[in-house]
Amino acid sequence: MLWKTFSSVFVTVFLAEIGDKTQLATMLFASEKETSKWAVFGGSALALTLAAAIGVLVGAQLERLISPATLKIVAGIGFIAIGAWTIASR
Repeated sequence: MLWKTFSSVFVTVFLAEIGDKTQLATMLFASEKETSKWAVFGGSALALTLAAAIGVLVGAQLERLISPATLKIVAGIGFIAIGAWTIASR
């Protein structure tokens, strides 16, 4: 179960992050000639790790207040809304 959860989260987050504004910002920082690529990688990795940690902590607290089924429905509706907004804004 641990590996199933790990791989599901990894693939989902990895695909969600490809081509988003975070990756574009990281590429812009890395494109500067004088900038240390390791510093860009370290700063970006730490920021993404901290954002994920906040998500886990908030999700753990929400689970105590709201049922997992309700959270899944709300998350699904949120993803659909974001997708619709993305398509409509083109």
